[in-house]
Amino acid sequence: MQCKIIVMSNLRFATAIHILVLTEKFKNQLITSEFIAGSININPVVVRREIKFLREAGLIGAKKGKEGGCFLAKDPNDILIGDVYRIVNQENTFAKLNQTNPICPIGKQMNENLEDLFNKAERDLISSLNKKTLKEFSNEFE
Repeated sequence: MQCKIIVMSNLRFATAIHILVLTEKFKNQLITSEFIAGSININPVVVRREIKFLREAGLIGAKKGKEGGCFLAKDPNDILIGDVYRIVNQENTFAKLNQTNPICPIGKQMNENLEDLFNKAERDLISSLNKKTLKEFSNEFE
């Protein structure tokens, strides 16, 4: 179960970044969920769900209707990749713990020590991701 949760979180993050890079690259156009889904190679429903989430976070704007689509709502220089990670990963990716044996001298301390380790790993990951803006990351694509 833990692997599925981590994979789902990573997929959400990858999908969100993909959407944001596309909206930055096509900044003068409204882009549709179908177009984005074609680039990511996933179902447009998944894209629309993620767009809704990014819109609620203030990163994406959307125009409804036949001529509608989405657009980047914030300056890409002001969007840190770590912020995107935090937005789509509401809980620590690593923080799934076992129900250890409280009588075992190791087991009764394991979760507390793992939480410390996982929290540090999460902080280090976010710190590393925050070294790059969406604009900088987007510039890595032709």
